[in-house]
Amino acid sequence: MRYSHDAAHVAASVVFGPLHAPSCGTLPPVSDETPGAFGARRLLRDRNVARLLGSQLLSTLTFGVVAAALGWQAYHRTGSPLTLGLIGLAEFIPALIFALPAGQMADRLDRRKVTGAGMAIVVIMSIALALDAGAGDTSALPLYFLAAGLGAGRAFARAAFSPMLAAAVAARDLPRTMAMSSSTWQGALIFGPFIGGLLQAAGNVVPYLFAAAIDFVGVILVLGVSREVGTAHRESVSGPPTMRDATAGLRLIFATPALLGAISLDLVAVLFGGATALLPIIASTILHVGAVGYGVLRAAPGIGAVVVGLLLSGRPIRRKVGPILLLSVAMFGVFTILLGVSDSFWLSFGALFLLSASDMVSVFIRSTLAPLLTPAHLRGRVVAVERVFVGASNELGAFESGVLAQFIGTVGSIVLGGALSIAAAGLWGLFFPGLRNINRFEEITPAVDPDANRA
Repeated sequence: MRYSHDAAHVAASVVFGPLHAPSCGTLPPVSDETPGAFGARRLLRDRNVARLLGSQLLSTLTFGVVAAALGWQAYHRTGSPLTLGLIGLAEFIPALIFALPAGQMADRLDRRKVTGAGMAIVVIMSIALALDAGAGDTSALPLYFLAAGLGAGRAFARAAFSPMLAAAVAARDLPRTMAMSSSTWQGALIFGPFIGGLLQAAGNVVPYLFAAAIDFVGVILVLGVSREVGTAHRESVSGPPTMRDATAGLRLIFATPALLGAISLDLVAVLFGGATALLPIIASTILHVGAVGYGVLRAAPGIGAVVVGLLLSGRPIRRKVGPILLLSVAMFGVFTILLGVSDSFWLSFGALFLLSASDMVSVFIRSTLAPLLTPAHLRGRVVAVERVFVGASNELGAFESGVLAQFIGTVGSIVLGGALSIAAAGLWGLFFPGLRNINRFEEITPAVDPDANRA
């Protein structure tokens, strides 16, 4: 659900060191009762934060509208669940291919321009989808290539956006900022898929043109962020880009068990719990609702997530962070199973609401852990790898769900995915005690760069 994915999923969908506060060292403890310490309204008065969240809102609306229209049109062109899986795979492959160069560019260039360029690619792909739909094409083949273009654009935008957002705030404001970002992202998913469903009812072209227009406004907003937020990280960059430099984020993740555990847990849970990719089938053949009902179902995960996100914005999780993360993934699996066995529209809506609410807790914890565990100069590269592990797992999860649905049926695919998510939560609690034992965010210090002492 990090739209996962985009997210973010978005990420999503997620990050990092402050401009005016140390980027490493133990964070000073902040009392829950400290007046205004994490005030959301105070953060929103900051021009950079407001513009970044506004850009994220529009970008995620774009994602929701395009995802709803693309899924609906792709399934109705072929009538095969496998088509939905292949659309997800087409979006995943570019995210995998461009992960390392996107992360390296995010750490070496102006992050405003990298994010804007990635979003501009999405605008172009949305216009191309509109042209294809307007031409009356009935083949799914062009949709695969255009979905790949969407995946490539999002790979660059995601890698640069998250570090830039966290760089706009002080370290003590990070948990609340991540909750606000997740709420903005998921809140857009309330309206994005619903708007996509309504626009789809008006025709195949309209959703894509709407998406292109609002994403273009998002590009303008992100380019309006102050130069310091986009470039401060470049002070520690030196030497020409190399392959070893590009893979530094990957080495840090594998050298930091808590970070590896958090990212890989989310990967596995979403990989096997990608039930939302099958919503066109659920809406059409199980619940027998039309495009508007489909849009309502697509909005349900966003509603659940934004409710939890607003609660976390007001009072972020302070204690037992690790156990709560594991429990939220297990509950995500439970409600995925409920969705699989439901033949009632409102029960399915409720299951989607609750599974996404559980997922939102996981997103919040992970998106706060990642920047706290990552040295400032590696944040872009870590986010890029994280997006492959987590953000792109939405697309790969869609592929897995589509393939399983083709061979064992829609219900079997969803139930099996939920059961595997529950199993993952238990296994990760066993094999990653460092993750399980995390108590407070304030106790976390950045990991040591494994290349720090290299000559």
